[in-house]
Amino acid sequence: MISTLRNDLARGGFLANLRREAREIEEFYLTEDEREILQKKKRPWRWAFVGWWILKNSILKLTPLRRILLVIGLVLALTDVSIQSDGGQVMFQYRVVGISCLLLVILLELKDKLLAHSELESGRAVQSAMNPESAPFVPGWNVWLFTRSANEVGGDLVDFLRLDGARFGVVIGDVAGKGLGAALFMVKIQSTIRALAPDFESLSDLVSKLNSILMRDGIPGKFASLMFLRIDSAAGRLRFVNAGHMPPLIVSSSGLSELPKGNAALGLSSDTQFAERDVTLETGQSLLIYSDGLTEAQNEQGEFYGLERLKTLCRDCGSISAQSFGEKVVRSVSAFEGNARRTDDLSLVILQKSA
Repeated sequence: MISTLRNDLARGGFLANLRREAREIEEFYLTEDEREILQKKKRPWRWAFVGWWILKNSILKLTPLRRILLVIGLVLALTDVSIQSDGGQVMFQYRVVGISCLLLVILLELKDKLLAHSELESGRAVQSAMNPESAPFVPGWNVWLFTRSANEVGGDLVDFLRLDGARFGVVIGDVAGKGLGAALFMVKIQSTIRALAPDFESLSDLVSKLNSILMRDGIPGKFASLMFLRIDSAAGRLRFVNAGHMPPLIVSSSGLSELPKGNAALGLSSDTQFAERDVTLETGQSLLIYSDGLTEAQNEQGEFYGLERLKTLCRDCGSISAQSFGEKVVRSVSAFEGNARRTDDLSLVILQKSA
């Protein structure tokens, strides 16, 4: 126990972590209306309002039993009263009972958190087992795939499919929202694509079929952006459908360009028409496809990484390998984020035409 605490102190960054935790507590417990009210308050009053709202909202989030125990614990912990025997010995102290009630609530909440964490770890293991290798072999191409969850489980999808001897499929997607619900929805999309893709020659028909299944069986209000690409290993041509995903970038030693925006995201409307497009890459050119977790990554000041910063980085990556390119992007985003908490999943796909 002592060695663990000593190691915690040796890591440093205590004040920075404390400030980050304080911001996260405020973001979690305060409502949008309460945040708007705070903007109009001066600092001493702001602290008082924040403290009261956090206490009130945290109590309301508890189960009835724990709420009662917490209130009793707070009242008794602030009560400096004890019952003494005739001989003057303390037999019963209200403050001790109050602190015991507070510790019991903490233990119950910690038990729930550890149980949920264990279940999410199991979900993460399932997601990891379904992830493809980071650099799958495709004749005539260098392929690099990457995904990083902001939480225990993620709502991003990166997948690789071997369709036949000369054709390969690459998928990148992003479910709106985060957490377990987004992760389960993405697993459904991934399993459906794996089942359908080998049987469809037309990519627009494939994505339309996927959309109709999600409209039929999906969660109301849940949608996802997705880009499906088919690689022809015998040529430099890529066929793809973009369903609401970020427009990819073509990067080469001579510069970069951005592909047009795609159609609507999956799960929004059963009437959406998905157009199949193609792009031809010359030797050495790379196609960068990314989720919005890249451009919307935030630093401790709340600034976004942004598309312009990404484009500036890409201009220096036109002559390096797909893996080096991707790793350079990930390092740049991580350095920009610093100690800020990650707010979204980050996914990258780089397809580079080789000699």
